[in-house]
Amino acid sequence: MENALNFKLPLLEAEGIYVNNFGRSETKPGHQYGPAVRSFYLIHYILEGEGTFWADGSTYHLKKGQGFLIEPDYMTVYTAHQERPWTYVWVGFSGTRAPELLRSVGLERGSPIFACDPEEHLEQYILDMLEHNHATPRDVYRREAMLLLFFSALAQADRSPVPGHAENAYVEQAMRYIQDNYHDPLRVEDIARYVGINRSYLSVLFKKYAGLSPIQYLQTFRMTRAAQLLAVTDLPIAAVAFSCGYQEPEAFHKAFKQKMGLSPGRYRTQARSDTELSRSKIL
Repeated sequence: MENALNFKLPLLEAEGIYVNNFGRSETKPGHQYGPAVRSFYLIHYILEGEGTFWADGSTYHLKKGQGFLIEPDYMTVYTAHQERPWTYVWVGFSGTRAPELLRSVGLERGSPIFACDPEEHLEQYILDMLEHNHATPRDVYRREAMLLLFFSALAQADRSPVPGHAENAYVEQAMRYIQDNYHDPLRVEDIARYVGINRSYLSVLFKKYAGLSPIQYLQTFRMTRAAQLLAVTDLPIAAVAFSCGYQEPEAFHKAFKQKMGLSPGRYRTQARSDTELSRSKIL
């Protein structure tokens, strides 16, 4: 559980840079988010307390003044400390400039951790976004300005390597293979053969280090991609299904509804309704 103040905006295939969501959370002891796959970039900055961040087979133990980057389309888990749960702010963003901005401040998937002095005002930039959450051009530009100020502070952040405990290279290799081939009709045997171990051992490792099976990871990844395509494109549902590795639309419909709680058509309608609402209302 967490006590969160947040605002979500429609996910867009935007030029430049676009703020997708932002907020501030006070988490409960042991609160965990994930395993989950995102469809946009996300940066968390820790204000108080501590916790762990798991990504790409490595676990990082983080505390006040540190933060972490989550890139799109790969599995992560982050968990608050049982005795000193963290409070953090976050900002999610997308757009064609996002990779360039991240490179400019030295953040990337293989090096996702930073440390930043509280005097750099990262929290204030997010709180300003929360205070200016209308869909008007004035507030849209202001949020983008706050995001750029956020990056200005990150440019001064400590990028000294933060040790992460590497847990298992097989799991990391398997995840990358899934991310590159999710649109094909993958089987666990295919994934295991690629990383050079048998199916049973791969399943044991996935459960141990990622908290779910290879099939569950593959389905989560496919559903995240499908939800994004439904929200931001006009592709027929059958085309979305095929793009996400489902040869039969009926199988996709069943899997999507089981995972997301709505049929693909209902999800698309709801996503577009939320988009229109966010354009006309304050949170």
